[in-house]
Amino acid sequence: MGYHKSIMDEATTNTPTDTSTLTTEDALQSGQPVAFQAEIQQLLDILIHSLYSETDIFLRELISNSSDALNRFKFASLTEDNVHDASAELAIWLKGDPDAGTLTIRDSGIGLTADDMVQNLGTIARSGAKDFLKAVKESGSDAISADVIGQFGVGFYSVFMVADEVHVTSRSYQPDAQAATWVSSGKGEYRIEPAEQDARGTTITIKLKDEHKDFAQPYRLRSVVKTHSDFVTFPIYLWEQQPAAEEVDEPTAEYKIVNQQQAVWRTPQHEVDDATYKSFYQSLTYDMQDPLMRVHLMTDAPLQLYALLFVPSRKDYRIMGGTEMGLKLYVRKVLIQDKFADFLPNYMRFIEGVVDTEDLPLNVSRQMVQNNAIIKKIADVLVKKVLSEFEKLAKGDVEKYQNVWQEFGMYLKEGVATDYANKTRLMPLLRFASSKSESSTDLVSLPRYLERAKADQDEIYYVIADSFESAARSPHLEYFRKHDIEVLYFSEDIDSYMLFGLDAFEGKTLKNVDDAELNLPETDSTESEDESDALEQDSFDKIITRFKDVLGERVVDVRESKLLTDSPVRLVNPKDAANTSMQRLQRLMGEDASVPKKILELNRSSSLIKSLADGPAESTVSDAVIEQLFDSALLAEGIHPDPASMVARIQSLMEAAVKA
Repeated sequence: MGYHKSIMDEATTNTPTDTSTLTTEDALQSGQPVAFQAEIQQLLDILIHSLYSETDIFLRELISNSSDALNRFKFASLTEDNVHDASAELAIWLKGDPDAGTLTIRDSGIGLTADDMVQNLGTIARSGAKDFLKAVKESGSDAISADVIGQFGVGFYSVFMVADEVHVTSRSYQPDAQAATWVSSGKGEYRIEPAEQDARGTTITIKLKDEHKDFAQPYRLRSVVKTHSDFVTFPIYLWEQQPAAEEVDEPTAEYKIVNQQQAVWRTPQHEVDDATYKSFYQSLTYDMQDPLMRVHLMTDAPLQLYALLFVPSRKDYRIMGGTEMGLKLYVRKVLIQDKFADFLPNYMRFIEGVVDTEDLPLNVSRQMVQNNAIIKKIADVLVKKVLSEFEKLAKGDVEKYQNVWQEFGMYLKEGVATDYANKTRLMPLLRFASSKSESSTDLVSLPRYLERAKADQDEIYYVIADSFESAARSPHLEYFRKHDIEVLYFSEDIDSYMLFGLDAFEGKTLKNVDDAELNLPETDSTESEDESDALEQDSFDKIITRFKDVLGERVVDVRESKLLTDSPVRLVNPKDAANTSMQRLQRLMGEDASVPKKILELNRSSSLIKSLADGPAESTVSDAVIEQLFDSALLAEGIHPDPASMVARIQSLMEAAVKA
C-alpha cells in the first residue's frame, strides 16, 4: 500500500461530513473527509498530547489486534465453508523504512470491510473509548500508566502518538468482499476509499513523526516485540538486513521470525523458567509487576487439559477498568473465546490465564461452549487445582500467602458463602486479626485459633466492627481478655456475608461476643471476682429502672452484665432477634437503616454507674448521661444513625462538669 499524502492534503481543505447520516457507500464514493465521533476525537487528543511516556505500547497494541484478527480467521475457517485466500500463512509482518520514515504492519487475519472500518475505526460502536474517557476523568490525573490502554479496547488509536498519518488497507475473508483503505492524521477526521488488495488481511502503514522515526529501525522493532509480544501464538516476521556471507557479496534483506510463539501452557514445567513465566504473564495482562502466584496444569485424565493461571500482583492491577473477567479458552491452540467466565466460580474472578483442551470439537460455537458438559468437568478440575495450590502456599510459604491474602482474601471469604461444595477447603485458608494480634496484619487461621483455644472451649468467638481499631476497643472483649480467650475480628464488610457459610468449623460453632446467650468456658472467675465495690442490689435495681424510663422502647431490656469489667455499658442482641452480621448486611445493602433494638447491659462495678445511682432520683444531668451512654454504645457498635447529634449533649455535659 502506498502513502497517499495528497489525499489528506485535500481532506484538510474540505469540511468533514457528519457521520450521523453517512453511509459507508457515501464515504467511499464522495471523496469527502468524515468527522470522528466526539468520543474518539477526545480520546485522540488525550493520547496525542503525551499521556503516555511509553510510546512503544502502540506497536504492542497493533500486534495484539493482528493476533486477534488471525485468531478470528482461524475460528471462521473452521466453522465456515468458503473463505478467501484459505491457504495464506497465518502470520504478522513488520517492515520499517528508515529513509521514508514509515513502518508497515501486515497480517493475514480476518480482514475488514469498509463497513467494519466505519464501525471500528471511526465511531464508538465497538471500542471502550467512553469507558476510557470516564476513567481518565475519574482519575483526576493527566498521567496514567501505559498498561491501562489495553484494558479498554482502544489500543489502535495509540498509533497516533507516533504517527503523522496512518493508512489502513484491508481485504476481508469473505469471498465477495472488496478491499478498502482508511486514512487519517488523527486530527478530527478520516476518509475511506476503494483499494486494490487481493490478499486477505490488513496492512497498516504509518508515516512516523520525526521524533519517533526510530520505530522504522529493525533493532527497535525487535526490542519491542521481545518485550511485549514474544508469546503471540503466530509468527511475527521482521524485515531486516542480513550480513553478507562473504566480503564480495552484497548484504541482503529478508523477513525473519523474531518471536518465540510457543504455547507456554503446553510446555512441561521443568522446561519453563521464572523469567519466561513472568514474561508470558505480562504479555497476557499488561501488568508489569510479578504475579503473586501461578498454577501450571497439564493432565490427560479425566480430560486432556492444559492450563496456566496467575494470581495478579495486586487486586487493582487493572488500574481503572477491565470489568470483563474470564480466562482465554483455546481448543487445540485455537483461541475460541478471549474472556470465558465459566471455568472458575465468581469468587475466583481475579485469576487470569489460559485454558487449552483437546476434548472440545474445533468447530464448537461460542454459544454451545457455555452449555457443554466438558466445560463443567474442566471447571471442576481447575477449581480443585487452584484450591490445592492455595493450600500448598499457605502451608509452605506463610509470607507469600500473606501477600496473596492481603490482596485477594475478600474473594475467598465470598467463596465460603457461595461455594458450598468447597467451603470446607476454603475455611482453613481464611485469615483474621484477633484479640491476640499486635496489628491489623498479624493474622490467625481457624486451625491455629483452635490450637490456642481453651481445652473446654466449645465455640469460636468473634466480634463485628468497622475496623481493627474499633474491634480492639470493643467493650465486648473485656471478659475475654481477662480470661485469655481469643476473639476473632470481623472488620470487613464482606465478613457479614461470609458468615452465611461460616457457621461452624471442625465442630465448633461460631459465636458473636455480643450474643446474649454465650456458652463460655469454665473459669475461676466466680471465686476470684472481688465484688466488694459492686453496687448493692437495691440501688442497682433502681438505676436499671431509671435507664428503662429514660430510654423507653429504644431498648428491649436493661439488665446486669456478667462480662463487663471496665466499660459501664454494652449492647447485646436479644435471643430471637436478627444477629449483628445480618443487621450489618441489611444496612450495607440499604434494606434497613433503622437502629435495631438491643439489650443494654450495665456494669454493676462501674464507678460511673455507681455515681448515677448515688445521684438524685431525677436530674437533667443524669438523664443526659444515660442518653450519652446509650449513644456511645451505639457508636461502638457502628450503628449510630447520626453521631453528630451527640455534640450538643456532650458540650452541655462538659459545661456541667466544669461547674461542679
